[in-house]
Amino acid sequence: MTEQVASITVSAQNLCRDFGKYVAVRGVNLELKRGEVLGLLGPNGAGKTTTMRMLTGNLAPSSGSMEICGVDFLDKPREAKAFIGYLPETPPLYQEMTVDEYLKFVAKLHRMAYHTICAALDNVKPRCGLDDMGKRLISTLSKGYQQRVGIAQAIIHDPDVIILDEPTVGLDPNQMREIRTLIRELGAVRSVILSTHILSEVEAVCDRVQIMHQGRIVFSDTLAGLKQREADLEEIFSQLTASNEHAGSY
Repeated sequence: MTEQVASITVSAQNLCRDFGKYVAVRGVNLELKRGEVLGLLGPNGAGKTTTMRMLTGNLAPSSGSMEICGVDFLDKPREAKAFIGYLPETPPLYQEMTVDEYLKFVAKLHRMAYHTICAALDNVKPRCGLDDMGKRLISTLSKGYQQRVGIAQAIIHDPDVIILDEPTVGLDPNQMREIRTLIRELGAVRSVILSTHILSEVEAVCDRVQIMHQGRIVFSDTLAGLKQREADLEEIFSQLTASNEHAGSY
């Protein structure tokens, strides 16, 4: 395996997903390397969440292929999922648990060895700003802190690929800045896919951007390439997504 191939953590080819007669995602190709943060932009209903659900194994594609860290997702889904940390738009939290109880529960679901779980908690809580929250019930936490717990559960098993769906939704500016700093830190040694409709978020943390519209990838470039050409991401986004035929939020 060459060094270039070894550095590729996510490879998706011609991903499609139909919901009856409605085609939510059509012919999406996506490749991600280690140490890269990819921003997946698009208006509501563009197919971002459907794409991310397929990439995490929560939704089977109608057609196409995926590999995670060289493992074929369709042939070996359990093995492929072990490389992934996922934060959906609504964090999968158990409100009646404390933060520590919940994170230990998630660690066990990831089949982490018992003797490594406490060390994992000691590592992930300060990174997510949860140092003093271990004994707090999740139901008593603010929206911002619940979002931090959601990110903590996504990275507690030290995954190679981290997929975040609208990770800063509902946060105040200070919380957004802290989460963006964490995403940049995670992206230094891992691969991160960040789905958002906030253009400034992509510009702040991403190395590369892809824009989805009506189920297709309609634009792909690096942020460095955009700056070199003095291209305006907001203007590109507006031009490519001006018409929105589908109102569904798939």
